[in-house]
Amino acid sequence: MSFEYKATGKSYDLKLFKRILGLVKEHKSIIYLSIVLTILLSVVSPFITLLLQRTIDNEIANGDLNGLLIKVSFILLFLVVQVFVQYFHSYNTNWLGQVAIKKLRTQVFNHIISFRLKVYDRTPIGVMITRTVSDVESVADVFGQGFINLVADFLKIAVILSIMFATNWQLTLITLSVFPLLFLLAYWFKNAVKSAFLEVRNQVSRLNAFLQEHISGMFIVQIFNRQDQEYAKFKEINKKHLKANIKSIFAYSIFFPVIELLTAIAISLIVWYGAGKVLNNELTIGVLILFILYINQLFTPIRTITDKFNTLQMGMVSADRIFQVLDMHEQIPSNGKYLSPALKGEVEFKDVWFAYEGENWILKGVSFKVKQGETLAIVGHTGAGKSTITSLINRLYEHQKGEILLDGIPIQDYDLPILRQKVAVVLQDIFLFSDSLANNIRLFNNDISEADMLDAAKMVGVDEYILSLPMGLNYNVQERGSSLSTGQRQLISFIRAILQKPAILILDEATASVDQETEELLQNATQKLLKNSTSIVIAHRLATIQNADKILVLDKGKVIEEGNHTSLMDKNGIYRKLYELQYANVVV
Repeated sequence: MSFEYKATGKSYDLKLFKRILGLVKEHKSIIYLSIVLTILLSVVSPFITLLLQRTIDNEIANGDLNGLLIKVSFILLFLVVQVFVQYFHSYNTNWLGQVAIKKLRTQVFNHIISFRLKVYDRTPIGVMITRTVSDVESVADVFGQGFINLVADFLKIAVILSIMFATNWQLTLITLSVFPLLFLLAYWFKNAVKSAFLEVRNQVSRLNAFLQEHISGMFIVQIFNRQDQEYAKFKEINKKHLKANIKSIFAYSIFFPVIELLTAIAISLIVWYGAGKVLNNELTIGVLILFILYINQLFTPIRTITDKFNTLQMGMVSADRIFQVLDMHEQIPSNGKYLSPALKGEVEFKDVWFAYEGENWILKGVSFKVKQGETLAIVGHTGAGKSTITSLINRLYEHQKGEILLDGIPIQDYDLPILRQKVAVVLQDIFLFSDSLANNIRLFNNDISEADMLDAAKMVGVDEYILSLPMGLNYNVQERGSSLSTGQRQLISFIRAILQKPAILILDEATASVDQETEELLQNATQKLLKNSTSIVIAHRLATIQNADKILVLDKGKVIEEGNHTSLMDKNGIYRKLYELQYANVVV
C-alpha cells in the first residue's frame, strides 16, 4: 500500500464523519455549546426581522412613539445578542477545528515515522507533506466552515419558511417559485466544484513532490545545466494546477451571479404581487417589507450552503486520505520480548534471502558469522547487496527467507528500540538536521551531556575545531549540514556513533568522500571505537580493510569468497582481481 489516494466513491460517509468527530470527543462541552449557539443563531436573525415588521405595522403605522422606542430598544438588544452569539459560535467551531488538526497532525507524524523504509522508497516526499500539512488543514473546515454551519443554515431556512407560511402562504409560494431552478443550479455547482477541488488537491500533491525533489537536488540541476528543462517541467505541472483552479473559478462565476438573478426575480415577483395587495388594503406594508427582507435572508444561506457542502466534502475527502494513511500497517513488527541491552555483538546470517519487491532477489542464500569483537569487511561490485546486509541487521528492512541471529537469538525476538540502540551506523552520505551541532550529535538525547560530546570529539580529534565555532556546540549547522564540509559532517557522524556505545558498528563507505587527513582521523577514531564492538565495514578502497578478521566478497547477491586478506589473495580469485585492479597503476 502507498500514499496514493483511492476515493471511497461516497459523497457522504457516516462512519468517516464519526471518526472525524472522534478527534474532538474530549471536548463534548464545547460541542454541545456550539449546538446551542447554532440553534440560537438560526432563530435570532429571523426574529429580529419579524420584530421589525411588527414595529412597522403597529407602532409606526399608529404613530406610537413610546411603543416605537421600546421596540427599537428590543431590536438593538437582539442585534447585540446576535453579534455575541455569532462571535462565540465562530470561535468555538474554529477552535474545535484547530484542536482536531493538531491532534490529527500529531497522529499522522507519529504514524509515518514508524513506517518501514520500503514505504519511503516508493512514495514522493511531497505527497507525504501534502498528507501531513495541506490535507490536515482541510479537516479543520469540517468544523469551522462545514457541518455545524450547514446545520445553522438549514435551521435558519426552516425558521424563515415557517414564519413566511404562517404570515402569508401566497407570498411564500411566489417566493418558492424560483426554487426548482435554484436546486438544479445548486446540483450542477456541487458536482462541478467537487470535481475541480479533487483535481486541485491532486495537482497540489504533484507540485509539492516536484518542488521538494528539485529544491533538494538543486546542486544536480545546476551542475548539469538543467535549469531550462526543469523549468519547462514545472511550467507544465503549474499549468495543470492552473486549469484545475480555473474549473472551480468558472463554476463560482456562474453560480453566484445566477443566484443574485434568482433573488432579484423573487423580490420582483413579491413586489409586483404584494404591492397590489397593499394598495387594496389586503396586505400591510410591514408584511411586504418582511418578505423582501426574508428573501435576502433566505437566499443568503441557500447561496452558501452549496459552497459549504463542498467545503465539508473536501474536508472529508482530505480526512479520508489521512485515515487511509493511518490505517496503513507498514510498521516493522516490534513484538520481540528480548529486552536486555547487554548485547555482545555476535552476528550470524543463515541462508538469508531478501528482495525489495516480489522475487527480485538482492541477497541469495547469504551465510556468514562474525564473532564478538571481530571486524567483517564486505566488498563487491555496486549492486552486489553490501549495504542491504547492513540494513537487515538493524531491521530497516525485513528478510524473506533464512535467519539472522544476534548472540544466537533471532533478530525478530529483540525489542526493536533496544536493537537499534545497540547498532550504530556511519554512512557515506551524512544527514544533519537544521539545528544546533549539539542536537545533531546527541539527537535530542538529554542523557548525553556537553562534556560527553566534547570527550567524544576529542577522541575523534575535532574538539578544538568545535570549540572554535561561533557558539561552539550550539552552532547551527543549517539544513542538511550545509555550513559544514563533507569531512566535518563525517566526523560528526563518528561522534554520534561513539556516544551510542554500540555493540555492533556498521561503517558503510564511511571514509569514501573525505580527504586523506580526515581519513586518518576517522581511522584513529574507528580503532578506538572498535575496541569493544563488533564491526561490519563496507569499503571500495581495499587498503582500508586489509586488517579485517574476515572479508566477504559478494557478487550478484551471493557470497563468492570468504577469508582474510592474505587467504583471499592466495586464492587468486575475484578479491585478488579487485585488489590488483585498484593498485595496478600505483607507482611505488
